Amino acid sequence: MTPQQLFRTAAFAEAVTWTLLIGALILRAVTGFAPAVTIAGGIHVFVFLSYGATAVLLAVNQRWHPGVAATAIASAIVPYATIPVELWLARSGRLDGQWRREETDDPRDKTWVDRTMRWFLHRPIVLIALIAVAVVVLFVVLLSAGPPKLPS
Repeated sequence: MTPQQLFRTAAFAEAVTWTLLIGALILRAVTGFAPAVTIAGGIHVFVFLSYGATAVLLAVNQRWHPGVAATAIASAIVPYATIPVELWLARSGRLDGQWRREETDDPRDKTWVDRTMRWFLHRPIVLIALIAVAVVVLFVVLLSAGPPKLPS
């Protein structure tokens, strides 16, 4: 899977889970069925965190400017914003290319970040497992913290 395909999939999945969450909120308002929000919210948060991890991974691989990376990550906060951001990144060429598995003459390839990235790209199962564990741990921490409390 290319970086572009991975990011497109994550952006689309994040938008789909917004639909699930909004639908569950409407269902709760109309019928009072609160478990729908709990289920859809849990799915949405997990995909939201996965999208964020994907955006960080691509920001490093594609060498995005920090502002571009922040825009990609922050787009998950606004419902459906991941889709236009993905289109913008694709049209601007920021999703072009393959995974940077090999060192080149580019001095940026000599940094510890790039060496670490290449090490993980040569071990995709380790990379996927590490990202999955990080997402699950953060998800559990957020679940343990509970929903945000609104001031009364």
